[in-house]
Amino acid sequence: MQTTTQAPSTLRKVPTLSLAAYTHGTQDEKVKFIEQLFTGIKDYGFIILKDHDVPAELLAEAYQILEKFYKLPEKQKLSYISERGGGQRGYTAFGKEHAKGAEVKDLKEFWHVGREVEPGHEFEKYYPPNIWPDDSVPEFRPVFEKLFNQLEKAGIQMMEALSYPLGVEKDFFTNMVVEGNSILRLLHYPPIPEGVDPRCVRAAAHEDINFITILPAATTSGLQLKDRDGTWLDIESDYGTLIVDAGDMLARITNDVIPSTTHRVINPQDGKNTSRYSMPFFMHPHPEAVLSCLESCKGSGAKYADISSHEFLMQRLREIGLVK
Repeated sequence: MQTTTQAPSTLRKVPTLSLAAYTHGTQDEKVKFIEQLFTGIKDYGFIILKDHDVPAELLAEAYQILEKFYKLPEKQKLSYISERGGGQRGYTAFGKEHAKGAEVKDLKEFWHVGREVEPGHEFEKYYPPNIWPDDSVPEFRPVFEKLFNQLEKAGIQMMEALSYPLGVEKDFFTNMVVEGNSILRLLHYPPIPEGVDPRCVRAAAHEDINFITILPAATTSGLQLKDRDGTWLDIESDYGTLIVDAGDMLARITNDVIPSTTHRVINPQDGKNTSRYSMPFFMHPHPEAVLSCLESCKGSGAKYADISSHEFLMQRLREIGLVK
């Protein structure tokens, strides 16, 4: 469960919304959800989602499997690194990734599960095959394939809801994210090692690359967002809820009407130097989708040139040290 370590002086609190109000509510409830989602993600960059269809027991099982996997010997974990590079699939070792512009590495290791398509599919060249630790943790694949699909479903519902205030067709975003290059990242933040560079943190301040990120509440606290006034706010959420934030791709096509929100994972406080597990789902459009400013957001003019989502992704992966 995410918990607050120190109450911010502003007492601002990230709003909690019921996804069921959008998917199964009355017309008035649906309209209210859309308004609150748009306002929340604009004003804070984050919202917390309850009453979704991702089963609590699936999340609990997933965290148990992560704990089991990350206890494997280092040599065995290293055997699951993708030969295609870039960390798009399989294991990425501790200390590999850094925030954009950071001089030191983040204190984390992680695994990526991505989309798979049939041989001959137009996007096959973009999507490496997944890697699975079937020999050591056979339950890993079925659980995380299911979690990927469940989180994607919730993401599609939220992107559809955002289509109304942004003045595009209901299926505008759905058409971009179906068969998109979305990634489920399975993170382990180990206890902080002795003698580590004091500048290193679990995840340095950064913005996500994608449209939206859907993050099941992690096993321990530490997630903070940078409020619009520059204050760092602790993210409070109950176990089983989903934390949602806006990424760079959404900021780009909305001309920063929905800004990408800076956030970080701080090191353990109060001497509780224990492992932290986290499972963010990064919702991406398909690789050939063009990130172009929406007409409703142009104002006095588009700030950013059109670029394909694949080009933008590769640019950002180079900036964070995963692609050379």
